[in-house]
Amino acid sequence: QVQLAESGGGLVQPGGSLRLSCEVSGITFSRYGVGWYRQTPEKQREVLARLFLDGRTSYADSVQGRFTISRDNAAENTVLLQMNNLKPEDTAVYYCHLLGSLSWGQGTQVTVST
Repeated sequence: QVQLAESGGGLVQPGGSLRLSCEVSGITFSRYGVGWYRQTPEKQREVLARLFLDGRTSYADSVQGRFTISRDNAAENTVLLQMNNLKPEDTAVYYCHLLGSLSWGQGTQVTVST
């Protein structure tokens, strides 16, 4: 059974940083690209960053230059999302997803506020 578990969310002030982790189990992780998405009650789920099998990355314009997706070199089945210079509009529930699959995590809340 494929499971994805996000962690690392929380409350941070504008301009601050957070690092989200997505631990994947029940599947050969190296066969999949991975994406990070976010959703608010007012918006549909949007893609933020994707890491493809060939190592390429892509980012939404809204996070380009602030967010970085990567595999965790210290943990084989974990993907990270480093988020810097956070803004109030980054407040959302963040999800990871195996590209091309139906597998999603349960989400982790990120709140950017004073």
